[in-house]
Amino acid sequence: MNRRAMIVRCFRTLALLLAPLALSACDSGGGSVQQAQRPPLEGAAIGGPFTLVNKDGKTVTWDSFKGKYRIVYFGYTFCPDACPLDMQQLMKGFAAFQKASPERAAKVQPIFITIDPERDTPQVVGQWTAAFSPQLVGLTGTPEQVAMAAKAFAAYYSKGEKTEGGYLMDHSRIAYLMDPDGKPIAMLPVDKGGEAVSAELSKWVN
Repeated sequence: MNRRAMIVRCFRTLALLLAPLALSACDSGGGSVQQAQRPPLEGAAIGGPFTLVNKDGKTVTWDSFKGKYRIVYFGYTFCPDACPLDMQQLMKGFAAFQKASPERAAKVQPIFITIDPERDTPQVVGQWTAAFSPQLVGLTGTPEQVAMAAKAFAAYYSKGEKTEGGYLMDHSRIAYLMDPDGKPIAMLPVDKGGEAVSAELSKWVN
């Protein structure tokens, strides 16, 4: 699947997930200011239980992060451009937020989940995430475990064509911000740079 088709599919999936939110906004009955301050992903069917493993090969579940805000991004370490760029901006924004509000940043856990478990072993994921931040947790698992996690977060991915350097993966590029109960709050604007990510974190993390 080419990148254009992948992007179209991703947006169609998000449109289905966010449709109920658009309807509720239309029925807000004059509470436009209050509505604007509510989490944009409030009530969306995003997030859910999973069982994966960390860089040490230890089992990690969604509930392992209960009580913390969570940033969740699905990608893969052999990604030649998108994932490194997104992680760089995401962690740059997190670092800026941490510097400005260390107490609030301590409540946030950034998480990277691979969609390429065939190559992304715990050690590989651990080394890759450490290059961006020691606070970025990298997770992998069996193909079935990864598929279940991706489905819970409406993350699209597909194995692409083989190249001289190996195969590539088509995948959605979304960084979700989840609340301490594991419910969706917003999509972090990694495409707009670290400052935009920091501003969004500052807006929603209490």
